[in-house]
Amino acid sequence: MENTKKCSSKSHKKDAISFCPECDKYMCNQCLVFHSDLFDNHIKYDLKGKDLHNFSPCFCQEQNHKMELVYFCKDHNQLCCAACITKLKGIGNGQHTDCNICFSTEIKDEKKSKLKKNIKILEDYSNQIEQSLNELKKIYEKIIKDKEELKMEVSKVFTKIRSALNDREDKLLLEIENKFDNSFFKEDLIKQGEKLPNEIKASLEKGKRIDNDNYKIDKLCIFINDCINIENNIKKIQLIKDNIEKNNNTEIKIYFLPKEEKEINEFINKIKLLGKINLDIKNRFDEEEPEEEDEFRDI
Repeated sequence: MENTKKCSSKSHKKDAISFCPECDKYMCNQCLVFHSDLFDNHIKYDLKGKDLHNFSPCFCQEQNHKMELVYFCKDHNQLCCAACITKLKGIGNGQHTDCNICFSTEIKDEKKSKLKKNIKILEDYSNQIEQSLNELKKIYEKIIKDKEELKMEVSKVFTKIRSALNDREDKLLLEIENKFDNSFFKEDLIKQGEKLPNEIKASLEKGKRIDNDNYKIDKLCIFINDCINIENNIKKIQLIKDNIEKNNNTEIKIYFLPKEEKEINEFINKIKLLGKINLDIKNRFDEEEPEEEDEFRDI
């Protein structure tokens, strides 16, 4: 059914073409122009050919419910409608029948209190992420440098016995590439980390705005959904942060054997089996001493 809501402006007696859930206003084409200039960060919904309940955060998105989200499920940390908690049988009904349910108004103070704590967490993360990310970049640069130095060392050894070592050299260089690719963190971890400051900043700004005592909560469900979004963002940020710190505390050593000229000369006659790429991975906080390396042997 096509939406026929009227513009919220009393002076505009026109059909609304857009809806802003943050302002809780229906807008005609004239209002929409001014609204977009004033609030370019507000999400707006096109009403043409659509029902408001399909996209408004204040309406349940479960199929056939079409009811306002006036209840809150403590077990699942989400808003729900009357159909969600009913014990009456029906398609899509009763997903939260056996859950710990309260009115959304009852959870407001709890969410606001948790929002203050989450703002503090986001502020702490903002300070920690930049430092951890810089350390991770240094580790990554050293890994790349060590990788290139190791490849040069391998090439130098094989230059002395080039006629017999061409095939073996190629295999060892490929093995180095594979060990680095399989053993070390990927560059996309740094790229994810570089996005975190902006994501933290956005969540902080949003949290502080809705935490402001002067902020007018026209729709409680919008406020609670914003709080839930901040909670979910923190979980995502925590996961990436933990991954960065885990790699920051990992010590990795990889090198080529043999190194001594005497050993190299001894293996010239075994050229096809010459070489070994050895890999040590140790967390910097481990207390155990690393095991001694076995004497070079053919592989």
